Amino acid sequence: MMKIWYNNCMIPKYIQPFLWSYDFKKIDKEKDKKRIITNVLNLGSQKATNWLFDNYTKKEIKEVLSDPLPGEWDKKSFNFWSIVLGIKINKKTKCFTTF
Repeated sequence: MMKIWYNNCMIPKYIQPFLWSYDFKKIDKEKDKKRIITNVLNLGSQKATNWLFDNYTKKEIKEVLSDPLPGEWDKKSFNFWSIVLGIKINKKTKCFTTF
């Protein structure tokens, strides 16, 4: 059986690569849920997105997409998850990253 390591707030270690620029020991599952949801939906593996949907309600996830963090989303990821979750996108949304 594979061991899954967690931080202090019960976030599995396999989520850490998607929060690479944050101190994983200080990430709080509730206080930082907008950041966690954004990063996992943008960058996450299937395992990470499965964990996300097991730990946050669809309503919480939809709220993050409905009020996205500015400049944080990959356009394709945002559009994909908006379709999957049935969220109408405001054309003036300024949430996309520019490279």
